[in-house]
Amino acid sequence: MGRSVIIDGSIVYTDSSEILSNPGFEALLREYIDVLKERNSPLLKTLEAFRIGEDYDIRHIVEYLHLLTLRNIREITTIINYVNPEDLAKFVESFYSFWRNKHRFMMKRERYTLDSARKTSIVFTAVMVAEEFKNLVRNLYRTIMKNIIADNTNIIRQLPSGAQVTFLVDTFECTQERLRNFDNVPVIWGAIFDPPVIFYTKSNKRKGTLPVVENRVLDRIKLPNKERDWYLVPILAAELLIYIYVHREFLSHAAGLGNLFQFAELIDMKSKQVSGVLIFGLQPESIPDYKPEWKNGVIFKEDSTYIGVIPALDENDYFGYMKKTTLTLHNLIRIDQGKLPIHGSMARIVLKNGKSAVAMFVGDSGAGKSETLDALNRLEEVAYVDVIIDDMGSLDIVNGRVVAYGTETGAFVRLDDLPPGYAYYTMDRSIFMNPDKINARVIVPFNNYKEVITPTPIDFFFYANNYTEVDNDEDRIVFFDDVEKALEVFSAGRRMSKGTTSEEGMTESYFANPFGAVQRKEEHRKIAQVFLKKMFETGVKVGEIRTMLGVEGYEKEGTYLAAKRLYKIIEQM
Repeated sequence: MGRSVIIDGSIVYTDSSEILSNPGFEALLREYIDVLKERNSPLLKTLEAFRIGEDYDIRHIVEYLHLLTLRNIREITTIINYVNPEDLAKFVESFYSFWRNKHRFMMKRERYTLDSARKTSIVFTAVMVAEEFKNLVRNLYRTIMKNIIADNTNIIRQLPSGAQVTFLVDTFECTQERLRNFDNVPVIWGAIFDPPVIFYTKSNKRKGTLPVVENRVLDRIKLPNKERDWYLVPILAAELLIYIYVHREFLSHAAGLGNLFQFAELIDMKSKQVSGVLIFGLQPESIPDYKPEWKNGVIFKEDSTYIGVIPALDENDYFGYMKKTTLTLHNLIRIDQGKLPIHGSMARIVLKNGKSAVAMFVGDSGAGKSETLDALNRLEEVAYVDVIIDDMGSLDIVNGRVVAYGTETGAFVRLDDLPPGYAYYTMDRSIFMNPDKINARVIVPFNNYKEVITPTPIDFFFYANNYTEVDNDEDRIVFFDDVEKALEVFSAGRRMSKGTTSEEGMTESYFANPFGAVQRKEEHRKIAQVFLKKMFETGVKVGEIRTMLGVEGYEKEGTYLAAKRLYKIIEQM
């Protein structure tokens, strides 16, 4: 069955027999028993009455569970001597936990519509079906447990038991000839989350840099069982249309896309050219001309189209690969357009005295970009911080001024560096990834698409330095006097690793951007010189902010002190 469970949303579940008679239930029970056999679990002694040689009669077990939805175990006289009620209760409890530990998705096939009233009706129906299923699963568990052992507790816990995400799915005819190999893949056009949404994946760090290889692959890549095992998530990175094909085993990362990017509308799919393609979860043997050095991903360039491929390996089972590959596609396209992709965050900072400024922070993962903005938002003197870019954007020159555009409508945030309570504050709308591990992450929506893609003139352009320890407030922010010095610091891309990738200690990454800039270093550097020169000419203050996020003992206080200094500079404007 695998980690991901697909629930058919076309069925309105009204009776527990509909669950027990579903082939998926038998498959789940078979998988669970196989796990118990592999572990030589003592829970297997519960099933001795159902043993046939070295195996177990799954159909007989299901029939027995069905009887337990109707009668107390003491009343099932024909089988009562075979099963110990206490052992059976432990088995059912463990099986229930096994189900809840799965990644659970409901697929509701609905024709996409632009009509808002019809769309509201579709969502209402999908929510109803998902709620009915969730309640039915819980009631099935409780009924069976009640009929096995007496339950005198007065405490009931409404544990998450249904679909974590309900996807609205349709099938669109592919109008772009170069993507004909991927025709008839079901398209996810909407998602409904049932919080708290928590996924546990097999990896929690990203490795390496994606190589870019010129190779014609679109007519050579085949998606096995594409109508059943693959889903297309069309998203907009800024205004660029990106098609993301995801294998069912990695649907947790497809869910993450819903909190991070704008889902494309049908009108986008019909009117826009596909700028990039990402295929997540393809077996290495299905990747054309596969090489071992591509194990963490590769980007092919075919004419003007970039195609990213992430192999179906356990070490790639991390949302960082989904996000960063998508953004690498975006950045490569921007470089081809002569624009400057930026790995950084940007926000409009509004003080209570009415003064405001737009500041952009450039830095690699763990540099303190998002943390500094969060610290600013907590200052008494700050009215609000309007985050426009959380992790990746691009610069353009419009009417003689440097302006910035965002790419994402959400943030993929490292929980360890956030203030206490933040995770709980956002629990009702966030997706949590591996909250029990180092580099635990949360994907939280923070902005609307229209604001993200609106060109925003910038006032400050900072490099986020997380490694320099400073004691003097004046040294927390320094400004450059010339383009070359600024280019030297930004190009070096130094930072102290925070454990967000496989790197350790002091590292360097060209322009703090291993997502397209380093692959097109020569072209990027020429573009960067043009933009930095324009900043100096138009009064944009270019400098370095010392967050100290990588300095031991200053992981929390450093970004607060840097934020305080920036507030004072804005206040003096």
